[in-house]
Amino acid sequence: MISAIAKYTRPVVCFICIVFCLQLNRLAAAQAVPAGSGTLTLDRIFNSAEFQPQHGSFGRWNGPNSYIALEESKSLPGGSDFISYDADGANRRVLLTAEMLVPQGEKKPIEAANYTFSADGKTLLLFTNTQRVWRQWTRGDYWVLYLRTKKLTKLGGDAKPASLMFAKLSPDGLRAGYVYENNIYVEDIESGRIHRLTSDGTKHIINGTSDWVYEEELDVRDGWQWSPDGRDIAFWQFDTTGVPEYTLINNTDTLYPTTRVFAYPKTGETNSAVRIGVVGAKGGKVKWLKIPGDPRNNYVARINWTPDSKDLLVQQLNRLQNRDTFFEADPRSGLVREILVDEDPAWVDTSVDFIPGSVHWLDGGKQFAFVSERDGWRHLYVAALSGGSPKLVSTGKFDVINVEAFDEPHNTVYFMASPDNAAQSYLYRAKLDGSGAPERVTPRDVVGSNGYEFAPGSQYAVHTWSSLGDPPRSEVVKLPGHEAVRTLSDNDSLRRKLATVPQGPKEFFKIDIGDGSMMDAWMIKPPGFDPAKRYPVLFYVYGEPAGSTVHDSWEGGAYLWDLMLAQHGYILASVDNRGTDVPKGRAWRKAAFHKIGQTASTDQAVAARWMQAQPFVDPTRIGIWGWSGGGTMSLNMIFRYPKLYRTAMAVAPVPDMHLYDSIYQERYMGLPKDNEEDYRLGSPINYASQLKGNLLVVHGTGDDNVHFQGTERLINALISANKPFTMMAYPNRSHGIFEGENTTRHLYELLTRYLFANLPHD
Repeated sequence: MISAIAKYTRPVVCFICIVFCLQLNRLAAAQAVPAGSGTLTLDRIFNSAEFQPQHGSFGRWNGPNSYIALEESKSLPGGSDFISYDADGANRRVLLTAEMLVPQGEKKPIEAANYTFSADGKTLLLFTNTQRVWRQWTRGDYWVLYLRTKKLTKLGGDAKPASLMFAKLSPDGLRAGYVYENNIYVEDIESGRIHRLTSDGTKHIINGTSDWVYEEELDVRDGWQWSPDGRDIAFWQFDTTGVPEYTLINNTDTLYPTTRVFAYPKTGETNSAVRIGVVGAKGGKVKWLKIPGDPRNNYVARINWTPDSKDLLVQQLNRLQNRDTFFEADPRSGLVREILVDEDPAWVDTSVDFIPGSVHWLDGGKQFAFVSERDGWRHLYVAALSGGSPKLVSTGKFDVINVEAFDEPHNTVYFMASPDNAAQSYLYRAKLDGSGAPERVTPRDVVGSNGYEFAPGSQYAVHTWSSLGDPPRSEVVKLPGHEAVRTLSDNDSLRRKLATVPQGPKEFFKIDIGDGSMMDAWMIKPPGFDPAKRYPVLFYVYGEPAGSTVHDSWEGGAYLWDLMLAQHGYILASVDNRGTDVPKGRAWRKAAFHKIGQTASTDQAVAARWMQAQPFVDPTRIGIWGWSGGGTMSLNMIFRYPKLYRTAMAVAPVPDMHLYDSIYQERYMGLPKDNEEDYRLGSPINYASQLKGNLLVVHGTGDDNVHFQGTERLINALISANKPFTMMAYPNRSHGIFEGENTTRHLYELLTRYLFANLPHD
């Protein structure tokens, strides 16, 4: 940790050192408390599995009423057997044993990070030896097992180890396609013959996967698709030529620094040129779709084959992302036809956030489902491939949180919603023809946040639910009646363990912004809460459109850390301001348009003043902290409202919106050249001179997402304004600051220590 307090303020430094020493002693004493005492410590939270919930043996569905579980092999230590169960847990059947996954000449079985069975269940694709590419472990080795012959084959021929990406079995299960060094290949599993389908892949030409910004902001990672008949492959191609490059410097792993350079378009900069190609699965000339518009200033957000393999449905976003155009594309001629446009004066969220695969085909491919806010609420619609006005399915003044499953034979769609409480989520169903009102499926006595994993056919699902402070339960249910047929995990032992931990009151409440709009909030009070005392308050904030913080759900280690701080006498709180991604209607979410950092700051200040006015709160001890967008908001609050906040802790912040990527920032703020004043007004770096309280800034120097560059510019602004602050750089860590031994534990001790010293508890 580097202190940036000037030498002329040495008496202040000495005072802070004394406080730090006192708080370190208290922190050390807390860590020494035996586990049975009920007092939480950082080691109990982050260095043990004491509070780890169990999730049961469920792996994934492999049929309408059966699922796969991986069970420890009794005959081969370290291996797993693949077991099939009926939905109710009966009829146990061994699909394959760990011995079948031992490569020739080896003694240990393949340790699968992921697996896929072919449609007929006769072929197994295994992903292992995985390597991380940006946020996901998407590069590795792939093996194929024929269950009939028990033949185990490694894909890729003489490809380098851990170098294949996004392998997928063909619909007939006889071939596998994959990406290797930015080219697409198809391999015949039986013979091992490999066809290279593209040959122009280079550092700048990317086939079958994506560039950095599409992966992060549009969730395009697996950038190719088999046609349903297995004859063709459609894929994204990215040309990053001309895209400005960002350089990460690794100073720690070798004697001299090494660099990692990648294309990263910041706001207003040149994007990759993107096009969609179709090529035969046996090779041949690539046919490029003739999608209109500048390929660098439009985004091809999604592609989906029609069920008959004759056409592709293509979704194109313009650069401002306020128009989502659906095209029907002929893969033989490359010609496209516009069939639907979804527009919004602010921005359009693509359906991938709400529907698995971004669209769902109905009526044999004549219709498709998508999500839109066109009536002021996030709802499900059905559109005809032939064109015409789409039909509203999920009627009512509420938001669809996400779509879970379609049961077309019963004219039913299942989706998550919570019309009465934005902090919760429940399963609903509606008629696909739009008739009748949606019905709640989750039982009324199940309160909190719910999730479902549906089996094919939608007759069974795994139901998991939790609430604030209450660990998850998981069961298999039969639908539509929601009858429980098997308990997978109840976490009663963890619940009993938590009952031994001293806890104070937990509550959800609302704060009036002043115009009739109500912000949702939660608060955790100290054990033995005394309303006659005055407590310090620490707010946790995110505040931007990409997420929210007020959830009635089990939050794991984050919740336990809050409890630990509450045991030391803090009140913990969080508020979702206007513009956050909560199910409260389009107007709530789009309040952030062109006002990132501004509307949220005003709302969070209202919450801080409300808290100051409570008789049990010390108005001089208000703090705030957050990560990423929440780190940005923490800076905004302590800079803009220096009389409200005494302390802020900003982890991986974006001090200047000009420095973030094009897709995310332009979606909400427009292009800098068109909206420069709002970029300036929303960026906390421009208010750094107003700092009066205590500020801790934490950042990983290897952050490929929110670059360390922004924190360095912030440091310069604070130095220029002669403002004292504290800063911690985690060498070569990414945006999550988790790489390396003991990093997470160290980070949370840093935050705890700084809080104890600069927002002291009694």
